[in-house]
Amino acid sequence: MSTMIRCISPIDGSVFAERPAMSLEAARAAVDGARRLQAEWAARPLAERIALVRAGVARLGEMNDEVVPELARMMGRPVRYGGEFRGVNERASYMADIAETALAPVVVEDSDRFERRILREPHGVVFVVAPWNYPYMTAINTVAPALIAGNAVALKHASQTLLVGERMVRAFEEAGLPKGLFVNLFLDHATTEALIAGRAFDFVNFTGSVGGGRAIEKAAAGTFTGLGLELGGKDPGYVMDDADLDAAADTLIDGAMFNSGQCCCGIERIYVVDSLYDAFVEKAVAMVSGYRLGDPLDPETTLGPMANVRFAKEARAQVAEAVAAGARPLIDPKLFPQDDGGTYLMPQILVDVTHDMAVMRDETFAPVVGIMKVSGDDEAVRLMNDSEFGLTASLWTRDAGRAAAIGARIETGTVFMNRADYLDPGLCWTGCKDTGRGGALSIIGFQNLTRPKSYHLKKA
Repeated sequence: MSTMIRCISPIDGSVFAERPAMSLEAARAAVDGARRLQAEWAARPLAERIALVRAGVARLGEMNDEVVPELARMMGRPVRYGGEFRGVNERASYMADIAETALAPVVVEDSDRFERRILREPHGVVFVVAPWNYPYMTAINTVAPALIAGNAVALKHASQTLLVGERMVRAFEEAGLPKGLFVNLFLDHATTEALIAGRAFDFVNFTGSVGGGRAIEKAAAGTFTGLGLELGGKDPGYVMDDADLDAAADTLIDGAMFNSGQCCCGIERIYVVDSLYDAFVEKAVAMVSGYRLGDPLDPETTLGPMANVRFAKEARAQVAEAVAAGARPLIDPKLFPQDDGGTYLMPQILVDVTHDMAVMRDETFAPVVGIMKVSGDDEAVRLMNDSEFGLTASLWTRDAGRAAAIGARIETGTVFMNRADYLDPGLCWTGCKDTGRGGALSIIGFQNLTRPKSYHLKKA
């Protein structure tokens, strides 16, 4: 009897969807089928591949009225925010726009005697293991450029967003993509690891926890399969003495609380120069106190439940540990009677925090943020770097030169100035330390989804 993979809705704890996990043999057959189609797909003109990917994304957008409430039921994001199609379209469209340039041959010599050039060749079958927090946008980061580059794609989605991969494949096939080239796999962990260890894939892109990344690396050990890993984050914001205080508070607090804090590059810790600290904290508390926690299907709700009870439990534990060690919570629980001790978790701002507390070190991934006072740039840089993670850092100043100089000292993948919690498809999405390795989107994203192949042709 096959194992059932279930999506438990955070709204009420009911089983929203379930699918049987594929056997290893069935999964291998699906991947082998995609592989058989890949060479013919790669031989098609680039313009045709681009057009079909654009059509698939457009078809997915036509499903948005179904997608939005479906996401609310699966992972709790309020319907008022309208789903993810805007980001999906922005990222896929940008990658389609730059494909011809990004995949163009590098001509070293084209003379009467020699033709020397470097071409980009697709890996073959790209395996995308996608997370639940932004299930369409995180998947499209790899799915779109991988297909454009001539790869076949196998997608495994998180159980919390069980229906996303199924819907994405249907949209692309309805738009004209060859059936079986892009496949959705319902897999348990053991089968996933067995496929990777058995060299079923030519490249694996995983977005998820540090523990999950280690499991992927262990499964791939000795296979020489290429890996892209986007893992945890503990992204900081730093508000300097010349910052636009209103803009900094609005953006950083939204970056900490949006999607119930369940964002890869969400703000999890904030450092504010001493001269602006009190005013910043006052604005932050006023903002968060005005949120409405509740049923994500209610258009008035601004803060939905956590996607899973265990995520909320971890956040509550971090807050409790911090308070016991001397941190002060500033958000009044009476404002959020909907907090039920389960998935519905009230937002919280903590002050008097230190880096001895887990809430300032470990990934929280919840609507909780700690705010610390700092004396200046040196202390802020030291604290921002005091982390096992390195995804993004958000700097608030009117001086771009100062931001660039501080950015050069921060161990991170992306440096923002006067913005946060945004993925720019024109830039490489990457990280350092325990955040992982590799890079998605931009020209570099195409480079990672292909391999270089050199041609040295002597004519005479």
